[in-house]
Amino acid sequence: MSDPLITFIKERRRSVGLTQKGLADRAGVGLRFVRDLEQGKESLRLDKVNQVLVLFGHRMEPVAFRMEVEDEEG
Repeated sequence: MSDPLITFIKERRRSVGLTQKGLADRAGVGLRFVRDLEQGKESLRLDKVNQVLVLFGHRMEPVAFRMEVEDEEG
């Protein structure tokens, strides 16, 4: 299963005809950052992720979810 953020970034970048370098230049981040982002690196700076997302009219923000906790009886 692919990460939704990675899928979103790749699809949007390709749909507007940008290379990774082009996206990096337009977003004001380094090429290495875009590569790391698209490869799913787990530790990325949120401010830089948002610099990329803003080009597509989006941003990362908190989203409520319900965490499932298994009952440990036994």
